[in-house]
Amino acid sequence: MNKKIKTEAVDHLFQAILQLQSVDECYAFFEDVCTVNELLSLSQRYDVAKMLREGRTYLEIAEKTGASTATISRVNRSLNYGSDGYDLVFRRLQEDDNLSE
Repeated sequence: MNKKIKTEAVDHLFQAILQLQSVDECYAFFEDVCTVNELLSLSQRYDVAKMLREGRTYLEIAEKTGASTATISRVNRSLNYGSDGYDLVFRRLQEDDNLSE
């Protein structure tokens, strides 16, 4: 975990996020907390991470998402050397999909 972001204020934000119970609640909260561009950037990074994990090329990802190669590279670095947050979420979503089938 990055010690630079581990603050009481960030803890409070994450506790607030954990209270959200639906996609509609997420929309309401994040529309209040983020600018449109911030939210679109976050969702773009998530899409880039998914596509990298699927083995897509930088060119495919750039064309599909509009992300720059710098953004794709940064997300790739997070996937390979980060805190495994993306993989945690991908694994849980896969488990949910498997339970739904």
